[in-house]
Amino acid sequence: MDYLWTPWRYAYVTTGSKIAGCVFCDLPKEGDDPKVGIVHRGEHCYIILNSYPYTPGHVMVVPYEHLDELQKLPLAAAHEMMAMTQRMEGILRQLYTPDGINVGMNIGKAAGAGVAGHIHMHALPRWVADANFMSVVGETRLLPETLEMTYQRIKGALG
Repeated sequence: MDYLWTPWRYAYVTTGSKIAGCVFCDLPKEGDDPKVGIVHRGEHCYIILNSYPYTPGHVMVVPYEHLDELQKLPLAAAHEMMAMTQRMEGILRQLYTPDGINVGMNIGKAAGAGVAGHIHMHALPRWVADANFMSVVGETRLLPETLEMTYQRIKGALG
């Protein structure tokens, strides 16, 4: 049997549901955007790297307001969320030249939301056949760049 070591996930697997508060409410308060992966701050929303990405370039657009349903999001925040998502689509296409882009939300635990109490929009580049043996059978993702490199590339493209 082969083993792939991922020590950076240790904090995630050892804390699990013991994390107090809301990660999407707490991270913007950290004051160290590169450390927490926030690449852009708007008036109502911010863009952050997914710490456990499906593909390089996987970002989330997150409203500052803690809401569990999209229908509760004020119109100004919804417009900003969509504008940021549109901008990220263009940046992901420019930086990664993917075959497609996934954009979407999982609202609620039953829908697959990892953070069920705080809505957020995912945007990530995809390539034909990027779901290979390692990710499908081996349940392991292989990423060709570090989160730090992804941060620098996206932050630079956002200007």
